[in-house]
Amino acid sequence: MRLFKQLVAVFAVLGVLLGALMIISFDVIKIDWISFMEIQSSYGTQEHPLPVPAQSIPIEGPAYIPGAGAPANPVPADNVSLARGAQLFSIHCQMCHGETGEGNGSISAFLVKKKPANLLSDLVQDKDDGTLFLTISNGSGSGYMPALNENLTVRERWDLVNFLRDLRIKAAEQ
Repeated sequence: MRLFKQLVAVFAVLGVLLGALMIISFDVIKIDWISFMEIQSSYGTQEHPLPVPAQSIPIEGPAYIPGAGAPANPVPADNVSLARGAQLFSIHCQMCHGETGEGNGSISAFLVKKKPANLLSDLVQDKDDGTLFLTISNGSGSGYMPALNENLTVRERWDLVNFLRDLRIKAAEQ
């Protein structure tokens, strides 16, 4: 019986030492264990999502058809659309383009290479609604403005287009 107690004590001490070694290897030495999800093969498929199937339409309807030119604005510029556009502008655009859309937002001073566009300028306002929608959706070609197609629904992007048109009207009234 004494030998059994000694064996239990030895195995208990070995278990504690092994546990301490495992904790040290995890926290201090940072050894990746095979149980981590990011090193399993099933994790890699989440990093690169599959492309959208050919000729499929999103559940909220087609935003635009590639190769068919700029889409037409299906959303009327009513008070609801303009209020929603103003709210979305303050969340997603105001920090770069400024409160009035003149490109003087709070972080525009930190953008050294390329300043944000003045949304009241003729260069921007002379574009049709579909071109503004595509710029909001896909970002600028130069990569300075991010694409908002994953953040905003199709309707919200059209509300932003309507609000951009209203910005110039309000600026002219003042």
